[in-house]
Amino acid sequence: MRYAHEVDKVRAAEQALMARLPGGTLMRRAAAGLASVCARVLRPRSEPGLGVYGSRVVLLVGSGDNGGDALYAGAGLARRGAGVTAVLAGTKAHEGGLAELRAAGGRVLPVADEERVADGIDRADLIIDGMLGIGGRGGLREPYAGLARRAADSGAIVVACDLPSGIDASTGQVAGPAVRADVTVTFGTYKPGLLVDPGADHAGVVELIDIGLGPYLPDPDVCAPVAEDVAARLPRPTGESNKYRRGVVGILAGSETFTGAAVLAVGGAVRAGAGMVRFASSEHPVELVRHRWPETITTVIGDSIDKIGRVQAWVAGPGLGTDERAEALLAQVLATDLPVLVDADGLTVLARRRDLLWRSAPTVLTPHAGELARLLGTDADEVEARRLEHVRRAATELAATVLLKGSTTLIAEADRPVRVNPTGTPWLATAGSGDVLSGLTGTLLAGGMPAIDAAAAGAYLHGLAARLSADPYGEGAAPISAYDVLDALPDAFRVVSG
Repeated sequence: MRYAHEVDKVRAAEQALMARLPGGTLMRRAAAGLASVCARVLRPRSEPGLGVYGSRVVLLVGSGDNGGDALYAGAGLARRGAGVTAVLAGTKAHEGGLAELRAAGGRVLPVADEERVADGIDRADLIIDGMLGIGGRGGLREPYAGLARRAADSGAIVVACDLPSGIDASTGQVAGPAVRADVTVTFGTYKPGLLVDPGADHAGVVELIDIGLGPYLPDPDVCAPVAEDVAARLPRPTGESNKYRRGVVGILAGSETFTGAAVLAVGGAVRAGAGMVRFASSEHPVELVRHRWPETITTVIGDSIDKIGRVQAWVAGPGLGTDERAEALLAQVLATDLPVLVDADGLTVLARRRDLLWRSAPTVLTPHAGELARLLGTDADEVEARRLEHVRRAATELAATVLLKGSTTLIAEADRPVRVNPTGTPWLATAGSGDVLSGLTGTLLAGGMPAIDAAAAGAYLHGLAARLSADPYGEGAAPISAYDVLDALPDAFRVVSG
């Protein structure tokens, strides 16, 4: 797992550690890590093979500790032969860092020297953003905003110190102009804003530098799984397994109007390795599922689920419709003592019948921003702007595991760290892909995984399958369909399992 902590917890850990160290030690550790990463990524535009020596580096220096980190890192690069210029964007700068940069041969420019500042940025091979630290709030104001725009247009590699200036470290919100980094070098622990969009989109590749905070950090606020975490939690068949022990998932989906969702949700379950899939719907979706997935046990139902047979978890909602019949069927599924995943039309029903969520068994909800907004009685734009806040609120208010789909998929349960899914591709924003995710995650629930683990693993495998299908040969991503994602699921399981 990659663990992330909000600002107050990071500050407290830093204070506890600094109390045990000689003054300035923490900043020196951070600066050394920053300089090391910069040296690794530096490629002078005039002679790309040279590396640090002869390169042009510009430091955008604010008044806080991030400015000090940048100055000390710049001094280290200057001692290795880089031409380093510090642009003082704040009202003051770290005195020790300034002195060390000057002693190493670096030069210093006030931001008011606009012509020389603009020329230095335009000619730079690498720019270090040290304008604001993790305590920054709101978008950048001048002169910071102008420097960020100039850096973005320069063609230089942009490396952010701890996090890109203008990003809210605890939430990932971007409320105005902000630095867009190619690489972010963060210290001690990840910050949630580096993992959650839109902040994550501004951070580029994130490199974590260990400065010794670990023993002083409490439980994380956010975490992002890696492949090993997913693999360790997946249910595995053994020599004694049979189809019932592997998990029987019931899928209530599709209608005479919406048939494709049923086929895709069942396909997601089959490809995810369900021991058995029991599918129930009206006649036409059943006919299509029986034709495409003959291994599925199908049942034509009216307004009752009584004939479906024993299952170990339910998926309900994709293409089901939102009429009275759909509401009655969803109510019956949620009245069971089994884990239930609700998606799509089922979420629309729940927006008017939140009382159906008053249950003791696990419930997984998989909304996009618009669906979550309806469930919470708010606006979709508000959800998108503050994704962490709203997914946490939903998990608490709805007493469910909530998987909020989007550019960053978030999974929340009350009183637990929010999980951030690191896989996926923009090409995944295509009709039907959510139905595949529902079938996949429902299968993991039926296999016995706890709700938050099933949701996180489902999102990870779904996003990985999308990447594999969009860019199978590493030659550039191409458009994909939901069926492409479905067909790539076995490969995603293989990659995760190593």
